[in-house]
Amino acid sequence: MKHDIATVERINELSSFDEIIDVRSPAEFADDHIPGSINCPVLDDQQRIEVGTLYKQVSPFAAKKVGAAHVAENIAKHLQARFLDRPKHWQPLIVCWRGGQRSGSMTYVFRRIGWDAQQLEGGYRTYRRLVIESLSEEPRQLRLKVICGATGSGKSRILQAIGKLGEQILDLEEIACHKGSVLGVLPHSPQPSQKMFESRLLTAVYGFDRQRPVYVEAESRKIGSLHLPTALIETMRAGECVNIEASFGARVDFLLRDYDYFLAAPEWLNTCLQPLHGLHSSETFLRWRDYALAGQWRPLVTELLEQHYDPLYSRSQSRNYAGFESPQNQVTDDLTPAGIEAVARRVCSR
Repeated sequence: MKHDIATVERINELSSFDEIIDVRSPAEFADDHIPGSINCPVLDDQQRIEVGTLYKQVSPFAAKKVGAAHVAENIAKHLQARFLDRPKHWQPLIVCWRGGQRSGSMTYVFRRIGWDAQQLEGGYRTYRRLVIESLSEEPRQLRLKVICGATGSGKSRILQAIGKLGEQILDLEEIACHKGSVLGVLPHSPQPSQKMFESRLLTAVYGFDRQRPVYVEAESRKIGSLHLPTALIETMRAGECVNIEASFGARVDFLLRDYDYFLAAPEWLNTCLQPLHGLHSSETFLRWRDYALAGQWRPLVTELLEQHYDPLYSRSQSRNYAGFESPQNQVTDDLTPAGIEAVARRVCSR
């Protein structure tokens, strides 16, 4: 094996390097990357298109000449701006798409300087394969306690409060940038790509102490547009359940506070409600639309719970979660921040 090529068989081997430098274009990096890596593109997005076009329309030789000029210039800029203070014993890992010319170029320059730079064999594609393999097994090693409860029971807030009390939590909705329901889209927070979601999820899973339980909120197979790995959803559905039984009035009040950003955007709310159109009568759907436009939030939330979310919950929970047959029940009529903290403390004390 060449001394400048790093062969990685497990994700945790990546931590042996002092720094991980991803030399792919900004668009490639934004779609997904190794967590903690930095982006130092040797071809930016426009240059990558330019070189690719030359390769197809003119010749590989013409593309390589222009590409080499861009790569040399960009490596020099990164060297000047980011790496001149690195010590002689610094050992970075250089990553591109498939471990080819882009990462090879920077590795060559860095090694000529005297750093023990290494090029990831197989590049990002190797990392991505390891993520898929790890997510098919690692979640099964977790001992999960699943926070269940009807819509508006404050499950996400209770989960976060459990985390503040020092317990391990897996906040899937935070990782996915989505609250999980048809109204779960967050303002100004687009969801990550499926690949990025899986990278962040695996980082969280690797960070847990396997000797202690991990609390997680009950979810379906999808959070917004993102899919949960099969190993994780199966482990969740086999886990011990903690059922939050909040009073109906407390749930309505909680939702009015927790989704207050919809109050200023009724048209956006109606757009988010559109998937429910085929599930309810036109009369019902139009009434909900009019509630939103008129700012009648309490009757809207009340009917959404009574006619959509609660029936859906009662059908799905006992069918999908084995632990729901004999859950730990936590009853509350207070979902204010103080009430949520009180529930979290009772959950932890058990």
